[in-house]
Amino acid sequence: MASSTLNRWLRPEVYPLFAAVGVAVGICGMQLVRNICINPEVRVTKENRTAGILDNFAEGEKYAEHALRKFVRNKSPEIMPSINGFFTNPE
Repeated sequence: MASSTLNRWLRPEVYPLFAAVGVAVGICGMQLVRNICINPEVRVTKENRTAGILDNFAEGEKYAEHALRKFVRNKSPEIMPSINGFFTNPE
């Protein structure tokens, strides 16, 4: 019984599915760790939870304006701008 189940799911056709699910789980895990570790609104320790709501706007701004957001802010929202330009602006 276990052998047939193993043979059913470990075919080469299923590897892309495993890769896609693995990447999705990795992204979710990374976001959870990021929120727990550096989000100013998440307080894990009891000492921090007793502080209540803090007006720490500078820390919130630092969390929201991370390096990736700063990098893509002035970029064109295209995946392949050179190919898009080639097909939309023929010479």
